[in-house]
Amino acid sequence: MSLLRGFAGVFLVAVAGGLAVGAVYGSKDGLLMGVFLLAGGLLVVTAVHLLARGRHAAGSLDRQFAAGVCVSVGLVVLAVLCVALLMFISAHDAYTMGVLLVAAGVLIAYSVRVLAGGVMTDIEMVRDGLRAVGDGRRDLVLRTGGRDELAQLADSANLMTAQLAASEAERDAAEGARRDLVAAVSHDLRTPLTSLRLLVDAIEDDVVDPADRRRYLEQMSFHLRSLSGLIDDLFELSRIEAGDIEWSMQQVRLDELVEESVEAMRAQAVAKRIRVATHVPDGLATPRANPEKLQRVLFNLIQNAIRHTPADGSVTIRAEATGDVVEVEVSDTGEGLHAHEREQAFEPFYREGKESARTGDGSGLGLTICRAIVEAHGGQIWFADSPTGARVRFSLPGVP
Repeated sequence: MSLLRGFAGVFLVAVAGGLAVGAVYGSKDGLLMGVFLLAGGLLVVTAVHLLARGRHAAGSLDRQFAAGVCVSVGLVVLAVLCVALLMFISAHDAYTMGVLLVAAGVLIAYSVRVLAGGVMTDIEMVRDGLRAVGDGRRDLVLRTGGRDELAQLADSANLMTAQLAASEAERDAAEGARRDLVAAVSHDLRTPLTSLRLLVDAIEDDVVDPADRRRYLEQMSFHLRSLSGLIDDLFELSRIEAGDIEWSMQQVRLDELVEESVEAMRAQAVAKRIRVATHVPDGLATPRANPEKLQRVLFNLIQNAIRHTPADGSVTIRAEATGDVVEVEVSDTGEGLHAHEREQAFEPFYREGKESARTGDGSGLGLTICRAIVEAHGGQIWFADSPTGARVRFSLPGVP
């Protein structure tokens, strides 16, 4: 509260007190009472505001409350005694009034101290809790003894601690994922580079015949394509996750896009004697998407299904409208994934376990890129339950 508001309050109290006394004892006594109430009140308000400005010198809140009560009661007692003497009240009555006021001041000071004790306990609890959080504790829950502003402060501190713990957990998870990604990339780069170096050394040393030279060159070409594909996938994934997306969006005919994708994969399926079937109903809602990126998702999922399906198996691509979204499914009759592996399968370089994540065809980023592309379109991708094989489904916002 400002000093001017305090002065205004004192003026109103003085006017009210003067009118009350004047109504009973006459205008002279009323005017005198108003003058003394105004003088005493201005003195008390000024002293309290001066004390508030110098509160840093008082120390703890307990001392500040005690100093405020002492100053207020002392000045009020002095003002009342002055009024009593000037209004020709007997010394006995003035003394008795002063004792009563001092006793009232002591009771007020005691009451304030008792009430302030609970406040101080809550303040110290919040202070010590925040210090512990600053020292690294994240399992603290601050609770106060009331339902006041300090309780709200404790709740805000608890929310801050929970958010801080969640942020640190995300940071640690991201750091762990980054380390795993660097290790996986390093391994997948080191293996073909080591092979390339050995092949080049053998050719340079001229220790191979022409037939082996041609075979070595084919192997070198294979490793170079693998490295190029890995680098391209890493670059594309980093751009998508960074939000560096400038895709042209348009209405996509899923039936046509699915047929084109299947035809492109037909040779691989025939080579493994795998049947590929499509089920896309006519009149299916056309989602708004980038056709090239959406086809990249289909390529990855179909190729992955063919790779993990044994000979004489089958791969099926379905599409359907579910509510306001369009869902596409690629299923196969392979071994499938365990429930605990389904979410991990979308992580970089995961190929059904850590060991196989470092061997086999592909860069190990296929499903990761699929998830990034689908989520960039506002959809979701997941492994659905299946009694046999694997079922990968992804959704896209549909257009009525």
